[in-house]
Amino acid sequence: MENIDVRTLPGYFVRRLHQRAVALFVQEMEGLDLTPVQCSALAEICNSPPVDQKDLASGIGNDMSTTGSVVDRLERRGLVDRKVAPHDRRARQVTATESGRRLMDAAIPRLLQVQSRLLEPLTELEQLEFMRMMKILVGAHAELDHCLTTE
Repeated sequence: MENIDVRTLPGYFVRRLHQRAVALFVQEMEGLDLTPVQCSALAEICNSPPVDQKDLASGIGNDMSTTGSVVDRLERRGLVDRKVAPHDRRARQVTATESGRRLMDAAIPRLLQVQSRLLEPLTELEQLEFMRMMKILVGAHAELDHCLTTE
């Protein structure tokens, strides 16, 4: 069997960068009691009210089951309301409550600070190039999205 140094592989660095991003998120969001996925979901809900859970899952790049659990937690905290969709009784539409909007207003500057801290080792031009390349990689593997958004 051939030896391989995983520390030379792109996936290794993607995983490590994700760890750093989560650690920065936790530092910056201290006291708001939001996970990265909850923050993404709440932002999407605030940006697109009302949003059905299927579109929410797709929009934040998560599976339906995880998204349902995230919405459950946000709803228990009084940050979102969930109602039966008028066009499809099987679907649930989610909207942010006033408390959810206030929390998101408090989270946005912190979320932007996370992004700034994450990318600060790069020059402005490198940051743009990094974002461009990430979008290419994510888009090139878009066929895998079905793995995330089906039950």
